[in-house]
Amino acid sequence: MPDTQTINPDSAVKEILNAAPNCFIMMDGQMEEYVAGKSLTVSFPVKDNYLNPAGTMQGGIITAAFDNVFGPLCLLASGTPMTTTLDIHTVYHKPIFADDTLRVKAEVKTSGRTKVYMTAEAFNMQGVLIASATSTYIHLRK
Repeated sequence: MPDTQTINPDSAVKEILNAAPNCFIMMDGQMEEYVAGKSLTVSFPVKDNYLNPAGTMQGGIITAAFDNVFGPLCLLASGTPMTTTLDIHTVYHKPIFADDTLRVKAEVKTSGRTKVYMTAEAFNMQGVLIASATSTYIHLRK
């Protein structure tokens, strides 16, 4: 059985990352659960300034939410901050509206000597699938 740690949202970033990336702070990310080396779940409020003219969360902001989960999960799974995104692919399924919360769960699918491949799904508070994504990170050499 995986080692599941329930994370206190108020201190999660400091406990796990020792410092929050500015983009994570800007989006008010709240860590919910970390399964060591396997998965990370983070929620993001859907703020008015994230909305497009149709009144739904802009796609780039949804992708930023995925990236804000993939990055910390890669750091935790690889044990090194020396990684960077090679690609991120997002598929949008349904809109999400203001005053809702986007809950993103990312999972490590493969982690090798040079690359980490992850998948993720994002749901609204009613459990409706909003978007899914994949991403590959590469270990950087000094």
